[in-house]
Amino acid sequence: MLRKSMTSQFHIPTSADPIRIAVVGYGYWGPNLVRNFSGLPGCRVTAVCDWDAELLSDALRLYPGIRVTDSVEDLLSGGDIDAVAIATPVASHFELARRVIESGRHVLIEKPMTSTADEARRLIELAETAGVVLMVDHTFLYTGAVRKIRELLDSGEMGTPYYFDSERISLGLLQQDINVVWDLAPHDLSILRFFFDERPESLQAVGYRHVGSERDEMASLNLHYASGLHAQIRVSWLSPVKVRRTLIGGSRRMVVYDDVEPSEKVRVYDKGVALDMSGEEVTALKPIYRAGDVHIPTLDRSEALQVEVAHFLECIQTGAEPLTGGAEGLAVVEWLEAADRSMASGGQFVSLGS
Repeated sequence: MLRKSMTSQFHIPTSADPIRIAVVGYGYWGPNLVRNFSGLPGCRVTAVCDWDAELLSDALRLYPGIRVTDSVEDLLSGGDIDAVAIATPVASHFELARRVIESGRHVLIEKPMTSTADEARRLIELAETAGVVLMVDHTFLYTGAVRKIRELLDSGEMGTPYYFDSERISLGLLQQDINVVWDLAPHDLSILRFFFDERPESLQAVGYRHVGSERDEMASLNLHYASGLHAQIRVSWLSPVKVRRTLIGGSRRMVVYDDVEPSEKVRVYDKGVALDMSGEEVTALKPIYRAGDVHIPTLDRSEALQVEVAHFLECIQTGAEPLTGGAEGLAVVEWLEAADRSMASGGQFVSLGS
């Protein structure tokens, strides 16, 4: 049920020539990409593209040596780029990534990968044909906390997984092009896929609108697994407080992952409940509760985005398959599409196929 073990660190092989990076989109996430790429050996940010002249001025002020442009055609016509990171609205991802791949460059795409699963499949095909790296920015998979929980699951310390319960809410920016599920749930869906090899059989989603927008601002998702594992995800733009908390329950241990917590993000609880099997009659009214110690494991404190972009460079240099490659991005988009279908049907369960 669990994925095979993964290495806890990513390394950039040494190279005489740095990998030259361009970033398209310098709004919310783009500056973080430029900063992290610029802080790594083995690469150099050579260009930034955005349609906002003021944002380009900001980039040039912070990084005087880069080339700035408001034209993707101009960006790709230059000979100073080996790879492109795309941090633009999701509706533009497919066309931008297609042009990058067809120009022979590697590409890192902000989540979600594309607006449709068909677009994601097409990008995977194009990247395979061109022989370039296609990677999706599922940043949370590169956090020390998520990687530590994977280790706990792989080791069997948690026992049989029972449930995955995640809440990602805040007083967030209402998006005009996507609903709250497409905005926030990709984080939790990618983590869920990362933790468990078993694919869910079906998905249910219910969305709510309260402020008169055309997009759902609150939603809950339920994913059903044949093994009995249950996953629930709640997302909202309308919370007065910021919550990023995930509970994973197993037959031996339970884990609380609180990403807002500044230091003790992961707590492992030696708690559980079982039925008394010694009597003649076993009922749910005869439970045995176990309440043991709470363990706070040591985590890798490296910035997740820096670990991620280092992995991107590593894949470019070695030809390795990214941890968050096209297949991972496609799977998340397929689940997002299923959530839309379920919400449109009034919350009916939608089959996710094999």
